[in-house]
Amino acid sequence: MSFIRTVSHTLLAGLLLSSFSLPVAASELDARILKRLEQMEQRLQALETENAQLKKALNEPYISDSEPEVSARLKAVESQSNSYKKVAKVVESLEGIEVAGGLTMAAQKLSSKPDNYNKDSEVNYRGDVTVSLPAGDIGASEGLLFAHFRVGQGLGLENPGSAFSSLNSTSFQRPGTTTSDSTVLLAQAWYQLNIPLPLGGNPDLSRQHIEMNIGKMDPFMFFDQNSIADDETRGFMNQSFVHNPLLDTGGDIGVDDFGFTPGFRVAWVNDFYKPVKYGISFGAFGAGDGASFEDTLSDPFYIVQAETQQRLFSGLTGNYRLYYWKNYDRTDLNNNKETHAGFGFSVDQQVHDYMTLFARYGYQTQGDVEFDRALTFGTEFGGSYWNRGGDAIGAALGFLSLSDEYKNTNPDLDGEEQIAELYYRYRINNQIHISPNLQYIRQPGGDNTASSLTAYGLRAQLDF
Repeated sequence: MSFIRTVSHTLLAGLLLSSFSLPVAASELDARILKRLEQMEQRLQALETENAQLKKALNEPYISDSEPEVSARLKAVESQSNSYKKVAKVVESLEGIEVAGGLTMAAQKLSSKPDNYNKDSEVNYRGDVTVSLPAGDIGASEGLLFAHFRVGQGLGLENPGSAFSSLNSTSFQRPGTTTSDSTVLLAQAWYQLNIPLPLGGNPDLSRQHIEMNIGKMDPFMFFDQNSIADDETRGFMNQSFVHNPLLDTGGDIGVDDFGFTPGFRVAWVNDFYKPVKYGISFGAFGAGDGASFEDTLSDPFYIVQAETQQRLFSGLTGNYRLYYWKNYDRTDLNNNKETHAGFGFSVDQQVHDYMTLFARYGYQTQGDVEFDRALTFGTEFGGSYWNRGGDAIGAALGFLSLSDEYKNTNPDLDGEEQIAELYYRYRINNQIHISPNLQYIRQPGGDNTASSLTAYGLRAQLDF
């Protein structure tokens, strides 16, 4: 009993003590809570103050030394993001723009100077810059604007003696000026619209289209083209090998003194059987005074061309073009105005991996001219045959046959001008080529009594 009584007394004493300690513990807990609430209120006030400072700093466009670090960083990130957006807009605005340029320098010398010819060596240069850029869409049709600027000095050896052909097609200089007067010219400026066919169809599925060009242009960009005999800055330099001699050397193209004229072109192109292609094009250009924007539409030059690209010789590329032209502003042998007409073809065919052949023929069907038939042909070998992949060798022959009318007015002439050219294009790097060149003209001007002409030279081409 004494044990039970002792335990009871102990429990009663514990309960009494706990009853006195509860109010003390509760008061301490309340004090801690109040203190914590005061700390939170102070922290909240500090955050509100910082937030107000941050809003004020972000409203200012510039970064100051006194503003919060967070706002300075946010402004730096925003500035960098805006700069990226500006760059992206610039890149987007430049998308589709293509710029190309080249500088051609040539030096030539005749082995012997013909009679009544006052120069036996010449140096000249020519620079070309082309720019093409998108010119807006019209429905599903895409527009393109093309501009070509040309500068140069020096007439080159031109046509020595009585020769029909110029030895240097790279020369460029304003007629009637001295060589110290450099010429800068807006050579071409034209607009092209590409119209997918059929009209109203899905342009992404189109395999045919119409091309329309209008402006000042070089007709040879669109007619009588050739893959290896079309560019005097890289290939053949003699004028009779660059284009059809009846059109260029003979003058039936009717362009201005610089080789350009205002005009219009429309073409239908069929890529349905790609890589085989077909096309038909028609051009109307100013001729004579019209090429200089005088009476442009009165006596034009017309040309129509049918062309195809084929895969022959085990799939190698070949281009075949047949064309007919008519010029209402030419002159006869007595300088009387008359109409000229003729037809021709231009062919280039790759026959081996690094060998391409070309041929051109022209026949005059209407008009009294000095020569009425022209045949040129040749080849280019790629340097991969001798482990110089960027090099090439080109060789060509040409025959310009005198017309019966010209023979009748010049009874002493009974030959044909025969032309030969050989060049080697040596690649220094992707931008620079140099080309030693050798040319030979037999019976210049169809005079079988005239001495033959030999010219040798060096051409340098810089592309960028």
